Amino acid sequence: MAKLGAQHPNADTELNYSNPYELLVATILSAQCTDERVNQVTPALFRRYPDPPSLAKATTAELEPQIQSTGFFRSKSRSLLGMATEVVARHGGEVPKTMDDLVQLPGVGRKTANVVLGHALGVPGLPVDRHVLRVSNRIGIAKSEDPEVVEQQLCAAMPPAEWTRTSDTLILHGRRICRPHPLCDKCAVRDDCDYYRNVIVAVVKRGTRKPLKVAKKRGSAQNRSRRLRTEQKVADEPSSGGSRERTGRGGGAPRQSKKR
Repeated sequence: MAKLGAQHPNADTELNYSNPYELLVATILSAQCTDERVNQVTPALFRRYPDPPSLAKATTAELEPQIQSTGFFRSKSRSLLGMATEVVARHGGEVPKTMDDLVQLPGVGRKTANVVLGHALGVPGLPVDRHVLRVSNRIGIAKSEDPEVVEQQLCAAMPPAEWTRTSDTLILHGRRICRPHPLCDKCAVRDDCDYYRNVIVAVVKRGTRKPLKVAKKRGSAQNRSRRLRTEQKVADEPSSGGSRERTGRGGGAPRQSKKR
C-alpha cells in the first residue's frame, strides 16, 4: 500500500459534496454512472433540495427528470426519496453516523455507508467496490469474491486510520492501471503482484505471445461470468422497491468538504 500510495498520492474522490447528506445523495446517484456525470447533476439538485426534509417532500415525478442522465433514474428516485423520508422520520433530518443505521436506509448498502462514514463523518470505513475486489485479489492482499470478506481482510491488515485511504488508492489503481486488461508495465507493485508473477510472467517464459492472446479470450469469458456474480454482491444498494442495483463507481473515495 505504501508503494501504491506513492503512485497515487492524495487518492481521493471525484464526487463533489460539502456535507454528509450531499455525499450520500451523490453516492446513490453514482450507481452505474460516472462521477463526472453525477457532478453535472448534483449542483442544481442540491440547490433545489439542500437537505433531507426538502428532498423528502419531493415526488418521483419531480425528481426523475432531474436525475435521468445518471441512469436507472426511476429506481434511484425511489431510493433517494425513501432515504430522505427515513432520515427525517427516524433521525431528525440528520444523516446517521453508524453503519447499522445507514444500511437501514433505502438505497444504502454497506459500500455506500462506508463511503459516507469514512469521508464525511470521520468514522473509519473501507468501501469495497469492483475495483477494490479486482486489484486486491490480483495482487494477493485479499482472497475472496465476497465484498464483505475482502473488507474484513483489508481492515485486518491495515490500521483503522488508513482504511479509507486504502480503499481510495485501490480504486484509483483499478481505474488507471490495474484495469480488466492491466497495464502491468506501469504498475508500482508489479514485483509484488501474484497476477503478474503467475499469469503474465508465466506466459512470457513459455516464449511466445500466442498463448497470451488465448488466455485473454478465455479469461474474458470467465471474467464476464465472475463479474456478473460479483456485481450482484457489490451491487450493494437495494432500492426502495426491493430490487438491488449495481454500484460500480461511487467514489474514487471522497474528499472532505470539497467545494462544488
